[in-house]
Amino acid sequence: MKEKKTDLRIIKTKNLLYSTLIALLKDYTFEEIKVSDICNKALINRSTFYAHYSDKYELLSSCIQDIKEELASKLRSNTNISNTKEYYMEMLDLFLTHIDENRELFSSIIINNKNSVIMDIFYATINADLTKRLKEEDKRYESIVPEEIITNFYVGAVVNVSMKWLTDYQKYTKADLIGFLDCLIPDKIGEKK
Repeated sequence: MKEKKTDLRIIKTKNLLYSTLIALLKDYTFEEIKVSDICNKALINRSTFYAHYSDKYELLSSCIQDIKEELASKLRSNTNISNTKEYYMEMLDLFLTHIDENRELFSSIIINNKNSVIMDIFYATINADLTKRLKEEDKRYESIVPEEIITNFYVGAVVNVSMKWLTDYQKYTKADLIGFLDCLIPDKIGEKK
């Protein structure tokens, strides 16, 4: 029983540190933030911080890793799709939903801090999922475009359009964006005619 309380306290402390870091990132660049700033705003002792993280970089890395794992899990749920375009459109929906659910964090890191770490994570996570899907599709048709070109092209499109939506999200709804992208994506991605 005591072990569960400890786990809950650890989870609560880590969530508090995540949210505190996100709040600070709204007003300061990551480089300007000190561990003492995080501790003061979270109302915890430095020893509590250091019991969980060696420094602010490890805190940021842990926060980003959790978001990456959450995105990868959502993308893995995209299984009941009959062709590559349907898969791609569902992936877009899942990705945009993920961005919307984590808008505060992404806005703080990307917009205010111009940090490419999130972009790199998005590229890597979506690329891995799309590459896996295209390998499965290769069994069904012969592609005239190399797999790596297809993935780089579409991953770049997804991430760049999504980042534009994140920075100017009031201009278009998620449904608008998905509709626009549906018009731009061919029905047979990379397939010989």
